[in-house]
Amino acid sequence: MTFSSSFLYAIRLCFPHRTSSDRSLGRRSLFGAMMCIGISLVPLVSVLIISEGMIQGITGRMIGLSTQDLQVYVSSLSPDVEEYEDMVEISDRFSELQGITGSYPEMQGMALVSFNGIRTGATVRGVQNDIFQTNTGFSSLMQVKEGEADLSGERNMIVGEKISQILDIHPQDKISLITVEKVGEQMVPKMAVFTVSGVVSSGYQELDALWVFIPLETAFSVLSKRSSKTVFSLTTSDPFSGDLAKIKQNVRNDIMGYGDNITLDQSRVYSWNELNAAEYENFASTKLLLLLIMLLIVLVASVNISSALVMIVMERRKEIAILKSVGADSSGITASFLLIGIVSGAGGVLTGIPVGLLAGVNINRIISFMEKVVNLFLKFAYVLANGNQGGFTSVHLLDPAYYLQEIPVIIPFGELLVITLGTLILSLIVSAIPAIKAGKEKPLDTLRKM
Repeated sequence: MTFSSSFLYAIRLCFPHRTSSDRSLGRRSLFGAMMCIGISLVPLVSVLIISEGMIQGITGRMIGLSTQDLQVYVSSLSPDVEEYEDMVEISDRFSELQGITGSYPEMQGMALVSFNGIRTGATVRGVQNDIFQTNTGFSSLMQVKEGEADLSGERNMIVGEKISQILDIHPQDKISLITVEKVGEQMVPKMAVFTVSGVVSSGYQELDALWVFIPLETAFSVLSKRSSKTVFSLTTSDPFSGDLAKIKQNVRNDIMGYGDNITLDQSRVYSWNELNAAEYENFASTKLLLLLIMLLIVLVASVNISSALVMIVMERRKEIAILKSVGADSSGITASFLLIGIVSGAGGVLTGIPVGLLAGVNINRIISFMEKVVNLFLKFAYVLANGNQGGFTSVHLLDPAYYLQEIPVIIPFGELLVITLGTLILSLIVSAIPAIKAGKEKPLDTLRKM
């Protein structure tokens, strides 16, 4: 029995002629198994797209707005960074290194932000005045919600959107920045007044609740050197490139004073994946766990193919006996049923992956629609219980305090290919037992019962 004969017989079993005798329960079960695989692939593909978008979206914001590709830490007490001009000079030195596309000096410290008697903690970031225009990460990821991203004034301040909501502050409001400085053995509070020039959002409230930005030159007079950090954030052409380790080594050689360079005392260089290792591993493990759960659903769905093939083998025992009596071999019969299993898996793939892609690509619209429906019913129940809708608070399916306000859509084509091939191989494996059993059918035993 040739492969073409096995293929034609498999097609005949899957797509029979329109006769009453072909309305078999086994074929219906096979169609049901195919639909089960398709349905199980929909959440798998959707979760893959959503998790990939969330991970890259959050990681991209951490890299572009916080650590950059590389970050050089210099002790604030180092004699090399005593003045603002020293930091500008060192930053220019880093900019000239091979592989470095940008260098941004920064001074960071903790402080209390106070307005109208309300206070909240924040990380104060002293940055260059034009960083929101010159830094690609800031210009592309930061959205100006109110006012302007302007640090040209000595006492200008830009605040994160979440902090502005906590303190109810807006552009042109004057707020107090309270820091602490150690004088002798005592901790002395120090207060400086700033004018809010703008409110910005990174699209991730966990970051928006942390940061306020002030001019770097002003930070030297506001922040205590003992409790602040001096960093140089360095950008490259691609933070995910394999050349990042080589560029990091070039930076390390520079700060160590190799060649004609001047050594930077008390300094260290780190890459973005070292600084964000805990968060990145947490995201990756969460994604892996979700995909594992979804794969188990696909595995359970694919078992239905085996059950359907068993029923088809039982229904087609007479046909198999006749084929074997006229010369068909066991391997040919087995191949036919294996092809049926693969065709069923392929049908599930062709059904489930496009629907999953459609759901993943439109996930933001789907979530928005579901929120509207949920809030409509909740509002209706609230009105029935209280007689009016005053005081009703809308719910969010994805709390923006922990998730991105808008999920980036990223389609991982490589992983989708793996899912497709894995589903087909899984369909082949679960089809093996009933297919082998069909090939071992004894025609004489079947024909005697006819």
